[in-house]
Amino acid sequence: MTPTPPLQPLLADAVIAFDAPTQVWADDAGRMGTAPIHGIYHGDVRQIRAVEMRVDGSSLESIACSSPTPQRVILTDVLRGLDDESADPKVRLDRERVVAPGAFSERILLARHLGGPARIALTVHLTPDFAPMQLVKAGMSAETVWEWDGTTCRAGEAAFTLSAPGASVSSDGERLTLRWDVEVAPHGAASVDWSLVLTDPTLVVTSPAASVAEALEAPVDPRAARWLQQATADLAALRLAIPDHPDDAFYAAGAPWFFTLFGRDSIWAARLALDVDTRIAVSTLRVLARLQGTKHDATTAEAPGKIPHELRSGALSLPNEGVHLPPLYYGTVDATPLWVCLLADVHDAALSTDELREFLPALRAALNWMTEHGDASGSGFIDYADESGHGLANQGWKDSGDSIQWRDGHLADGPIALSEVQAYAYEAAVRGAALLDALDEPGADELRTWAADLRARFRDAFWVTTTEGHYPAIALDAHGAAVDTLTSNIGHLLGTGILDAEEERACAELLTADSMSSGYGIRTMSTGAAGYWPLSYHGGSVWTHDSAIAVHGMLRAGLVDDAQAIAGQLLDVAEGFHYRVPELHSGDTRIPGGRPVPYPAACRPQAWSAAAAVVTAQALA
Repeated sequence: MTPTPPLQPLLADAVIAFDAPTQVWADDAGRMGTAPIHGIYHGDVRQIRAVEMRVDGSSLESIACSSPTPQRVILTDVLRGLDDESADPKVRLDRERVVAPGAFSERILLARHLGGPARIALTVHLTPDFAPMQLVKAGMSAETVWEWDGTTCRAGEAAFTLSAPGASVSSDGERLTLRWDVEVAPHGAASVDWSLVLTDPTLVVTSPAASVAEALEAPVDPRAARWLQQATADLAALRLAIPDHPDDAFYAAGAPWFFTLFGRDSIWAARLALDVDTRIAVSTLRVLARLQGTKHDATTAEAPGKIPHELRSGALSLPNEGVHLPPLYYGTVDATPLWVCLLADVHDAALSTDELREFLPALRAALNWMTEHGDASGSGFIDYADESGHGLANQGWKDSGDSIQWRDGHLADGPIALSEVQAYAYEAAVRGAALLDALDEPGADELRTWAADLRARFRDAFWVTTTEGHYPAIALDAHGAAVDTLTSNIGHLLGTGILDAEEERACAELLTADSMSSGYGIRTMSTGAAGYWPLSYHGGSVWTHDSAIAVHGMLRAGLVDDAQAIAGQLLDVAEGFHYRVPELHSGDTRIPGGRPVPYPAACRPQAWSAAAAVVTAQALA
């Protein structure tokens, strides 16, 4: 029998408690270690793989699991092996797990509604792991050697310190065992506590200084209010900072794999959530400006003025995907113009001209990257190609290797010029020119000329006609041919100014038609394309942020009815996923009385999926 190759862990049924950069994954009975994703993570290391709770004399039968905040999970079990023979359960075990940055605690409450005292033994087994996140994601196991000195468990730089008052603690070299003998009075209760402090001095991110998001006027629809409440709580728990600048927060991209800075993701999350938190948008701009590229380096994909893709403590290797990225990686073609767009948004919303001047050097460098370095192949458009041989093959938001396809299903040859990147660049140039004018700085006229030329060339090169209609192609390939698949990328063009009003209406009509609209948001690829598959990561699934960007653009384009139609679908998605919307879900057509089908490996929460709640509320207001 052929052995099963390592597979990425599934997440759909797991329960998370988190406060970045720490996260805990278990099942809905509180068991930790029964699925590959389970464990206690700090940064990019899973420090504990399994936590097993035992009560002498009885099994634990789960009856409830709730998560009142992102940081807390409350679990209830009944212990019928210690009960009497009546129908009502009279012995119960309640556990409250709480996560904070670099900390985990659990309170165990044992209660009896029976006469007579009882002495009950409770045992918690902890299995240290110290597996790098990249191995967990690849479905591979770690063989880490760890040391235990009686209070602290350590493997290399990573460590956790255990506190378990009243417990006997022992180690057999495979796991740690905590044991309490608990006295419970008649009709009484008793509790024990244990906790961890998790450390890793190699982390390049940390929890930020405290701040509170601004209030958004409560939506009329109670479901929208419920989603907004959950989303803002999740966004608050996803906040991170760079240790040298703890006051400048940004949103981590998402759990479990992306608890760090991602240029594109952090920008879009801040942009979509701008109405509830302008300050994190400003600090996100600062964080990325400090990391802006200064030189050409094919290994890291760095270029002068370029905004980075992701930041990690060490190199990232994904053996299943053939990807090996340096700790600071610049392989993103869209983060740089999006940085300029966010700066313009923030200036319009909250930033004075004097405050804007702080960003002038980064603004000029970003605009210069667009106009001087973005067209690496000489195609006349901003494009990308992986020059290192081990970076990301695709460097737009659809960054999987098979995301840029022709309608017949074959892959496009690179370098690739994405349609939405030209739209971002057009908007960035026009609005960047306005920022230069506001600062009384030169160069605005040249930017407007560059933008007008780009817009004209876009209209000539990108529009295609197929049996599905007339629309902008997803991309131009290495030969300048328009890759003719109808995709959700056209939603990103709306409101940027690269299309005229009639073209925007035509794109919105396609996005809300049956081939693109699943009933639970906009599909990434039309059902009319040969490569369409509802569980394809970027080839037929629905990404909430992708649909929200289309809603954002529709609102800016004045297409309110279309925006409300898609926003209503996203609200149904939120309800179907209990208001913590995952990274993506299946593109299956909606069935009356059904619910959205999960993409079982989707991250949740994801910052830009949470931020979609803000745009949805705006559209439905």
